[in-house]
Amino acid sequence: MLLSELVAASAQVAATRSRTAKVDALAAALGAAGPDEVATATAYLSGVLPQRRVGVSWRSLTDLPPPAPSPVLTVAEVDHRLGELASVSGAGSAAARSAAVAELFGRATAAEQDFLRRLITGELRQGALDGVMQKAVATAAGVPEDAVRRAVMLAGYAAPAAEAAMSGGVEALASIGLVVGRPLRPMLAAAAPDVATALGELGDGGVVVDGKLDGIRLQAHRLGGEVRLFTRSLDDITERLPEVVEAVTALPPGDLVLDGEAIALDAEGRPRPFQETAARTMSRVGVDRLREQVPLSTFFFDLLHAGGADLIDRPAAERFDALAGIVPAGLLVPRLHARGPGQAQDFFDELVAAGHEGVVVKDPTAPYAAGRRGAGWVKVKPRHTLDLVVLAVEWGSGRRRGLLSNIHLGARHPSTGGFVMLGKTFKGMTDEMLAWQTERFLELETSREGHVVHVRPVQVVEVAFDGLQRSSRYPGGVALRFARVLRYRSDKTADQADTLETVLRLAPGP
Repeated sequence: MLLSELVAASAQVAATRSRTAKVDALAAALGAAGPDEVATATAYLSGVLPQRRVGVSWRSLTDLPPPAPSPVLTVAEVDHRLGELASVSGAGSAAARSAAVAELFGRATAAEQDFLRRLITGELRQGALDGVMQKAVATAAGVPEDAVRRAVMLAGYAAPAAEAAMSGGVEALASIGLVVGRPLRPMLAAAAPDVATALGELGDGGVVVDGKLDGIRLQAHRLGGEVRLFTRSLDDITERLPEVVEAVTALPPGDLVLDGEAIALDAEGRPRPFQETAARTMSRVGVDRLREQVPLSTFFFDLLHAGGADLIDRPAAERFDALAGIVPAGLLVPRLHARGPGQAQDFFDELVAAGHEGVVVKDPTAPYAAGRRGAGWVKVKPRHTLDLVVLAVEWGSGRRRGLLSNIHLGARHPSTGGFVMLGKTFKGMTDEMLAWQTERFLELETSREGHVVHVRPVQVVEVAFDGLQRSSRYPGGVALRFARVLRYRSDKTADQADTLETVLRLAPGP
């Protein structure tokens, strides 16, 4: 299969807002792929590199050789060459990598160069989001969409599910299960403005209320005594968190898959600044020194596999009881089995007073719906927050002269895969944050327009705001009121930012 066929399909998907048209274009491309190309084609059209990273930066792709006059690259060849790029290391690796990039891009047409550049840098957003791709796989293979969705959840990515669906149909999809040592997509929580609303969404029966900690989401796998740790974006960060490995290793024998949080706490047990926790999970060097400076505490809240049995389809109450039988109380997230709103509200107030983010209200009958933001979990925070993407930054004035200050904020568009601007803010920024973001956004710069520096839309920032107002100034029709920066989220990718749909649910009526 020629790469140009995928490039053409990607262009079709990007050119339409129709979900049906997107699905049809993707399904046609997958149907044209050979059996050994389906997984790679699915990954590329989802904007995902099978190798995750190949050691090539955006800046190194700004000066490319002249494009080829006609398409000759195949999907298999591109995958092979990117695999070779990912394996380059050691002395002379920079020169070897540059030569490999020049050779690959020299064989690509202009359209293919643009596609590959965006694929490698994680900016291939043409509207082929998870739901669209899963529907396309189901259409191409002639299988139920629910079967594809479950397989994607358990495999972590769409590519393995597509390969199974196209080769063996429903039976092959059903064979994809939870594998200890392979991360699955974490269950996500919907949001509610207050505890009473969250309880109302889950019904009048009893609920489980967990403390929402301001840490890094972790999935811990233990197989035959070996522990692997994965983030919510499925990155392996085992080597960076030795104390978490030690905590999981010390649990009773047996294979395990646990869901939890790692967080830095002070001597009184209050959360330290999120940036300190993030620094521990992001840094690849100086782990021992960082551990001494910022030790992490581990708290688990769910058990997905134990004793050779998968637990994801069992009711939450059963999973939580099994968790408590394996994990000591000191490693369990604060938890309350609440029977009424008063009890739940008091627990919420207590946790917020202790410096935590809020609570997650959980339905004790719900299974673990990996990868879905369903009604089984509902989070409540004491303030409105959104995870948005920085689209541009303005140079500051006065005491901020020489620093990048006012940031332009965008929400993810659910159908196009692009971003919709919601406003700007320069509030909440410390001197340290201003210095950091000046360096960071100059690295991400793509162009300038007067005092505005446009940047690649990859940096996620968490902002608090007092509300939303209808606005004709911005394309989304709404604007943030009194937005202020809480922190930069290095643990999240742009694809995990909040969508415009989420924002509009919080907006006032017309």
